[in-house]
Amino acid sequence: MTAKVTSITAARSRARRRDTETVVIRRIVTLLVVPMVVLLVVGLGAILSASSVRALAEDQSSLYYFRRQLMWAAVGTAALLVAVRVPYDLYRRSAPGILAVSALSLVAVLLFGVVRGGSRSWLEVGPITIQPSEFAKFAVVVFLSMVMARKRELLTDFAHFFWPVAASLGLIGGLTILQPDLGTTIIIGAGALAVLVASDAPFRFVAGSAAAGGVAALLLAMAADYRWDRITGFLDPFSDPLGSGFQGVQSLFALGTGGFFGVGLGASRARWEFLPNAHTDFIYAIIGEETGLIGAGAVLVMLAVFTLAGITVAIRARDDFGRMLATGIVAWLGIQSIVNLGGVTAILPITGLPLPFVSFGGSALVVEMAAVGVLINIARRRRTQS
Repeated sequence: MTAKVTSITAARSRARRRDTETVVIRRIVTLLVVPMVVLLVVGLGAILSASSVRALAEDQSSLYYFRRQLMWAAVGTAALLVAVRVPYDLYRRSAPGILAVSALSLVAVLLFGVVRGGSRSWLEVGPITIQPSEFAKFAVVVFLSMVMARKRELLTDFAHFFWPVAASLGLIGGLTILQPDLGTTIIIGAGALAVLVASDAPFRFVAGSAAAGGVAALLLAMAADYRWDRITGFLDPFSDPLGSGFQGVQSLFALGTGGFFGVGLGASRARWEFLPNAHTDFIYAIIGEETGLIGAGAVLVMLAVFTLAGITVAIRARDDFGRMLATGIVAWLGIQSIVNLGGVTAILPITGLPLPFVSFGGSALVVEMAAVGVLINIARRRRTQS
């Protein structure tokens, strides 16, 4: 009789734990999805306003860029739903192939890509334009997560740590910098570094990798005059308001014009060709101008909530691969957000990176939404293993 009572009590305890776990997972998923949807809707509204003038100047409908982003949002939603259903273990098994496909696509860009804004970063496939470097961010995170998880017991040996990192970053980073696209290369490196931090590698190896990456980025920035001008220009954009500081100054004017409540939806003045790339890199300035501190602050809150939810997924992941994969994804999206916002507010140099879920850009949006699906899969997988 006592054994039966004990068995029933244990079963009820397990059921309560499962119910609690289910509630926690649902909350985490909600805190991932709701901010993403809010940012996506805000981005679509800002793109509708910011891109209309440019579209008309190109003899297109004022809704041209909005419709394209809406189409990519639909594709991204499909990618997210697929990623939610596909067990993330599949990425571990497919990591070498994913990296190889990414590398081949970057080679194809260098051979057959089109040049925009001084970079050969896009492939045109009929009416569709693809930016393979966006997929490379995910590929490197997946590959290094797989390697670090597999070599967990061997990471104290420098050779086992160094060669996978050098090979993947050297290959993908090298092909990306040849476009040239230093901003994306830095984000690829940041995602990789986050994976290394989350691994069991010795601190001295990780710190050395970070230092080497920082030195490489600085040397690459100094190697091109226009990059160095961006770095020096952000320190005092008003010293050259018509040259290297032009975008920074116009962005600050737009943000300042918005005040607390904004000038009103669709009433931006910066979009009238005063602010270059208003619907892409500088979309946050348009949001700040039209919706003021309230709207701009809401975007920051949504990004922060999403990032914290992603960190929670990484902490709760059921295995090393899931933990490192989630860490890399969150770092990539979080750091890219910081770099973009820093450029818009003249706190950091302008890099040309889009604001995740908000800026115009099909390849970026699809990959970002698919990455959210992977995070949800990692979070929910814990439930199936409970």
